[in-house]
Amino acid sequence: MALELVLGIITFLAVAALLGILIYQLMCLSDLEFDYINPFDSASRINKLVVPEIALHVGLSCLYLVFGYWLIFLINVPLIYYHGRLYLEHRHLVDVTEIFNSLNREKMYRLIKLAFYILLFFLAIYRLVAASVHALLDNEHAG
Repeated sequence: MALELVLGIITFLAVAALLGILIYQLMCLSDLEFDYINPFDSASRINKLVVPEIALHVGLSCLYLVFGYWLIFLINVPLIYYHGRLYLEHRHLVDVTEIFNSLNREKMYRLIKLAFYILLFFLAIYRLVAASVHALLDNEHAG
């Protein structure tokens, strides 16, 4: 049960980091939309975080796969596939010259991912609480 608790904590922190990255990207796009930031700065700030976000999401999904959480892994597969397709087609980065033309599409893409990550966040909280209760009950019965 201690391993499940550690996995719950790692999952919670990873999903919280994914949410933070995504909210930062949305803030950069909103700042660009309201002309608080220039396109180059906005694109460079977003592009700095795209690959770490993808890597963190794939790593988290691999953790689910290794520890046998098949349902949660299968929930993550469509986004992994989409990220992989974007990466292989070299469309994962925001283009500075086209950022104004694709602003609404980029915001919508990130809002959909935000909803997905919020779902993962609630699943992570549930798993963390369940693992904590099981670990507490096991320690109570053992002692």
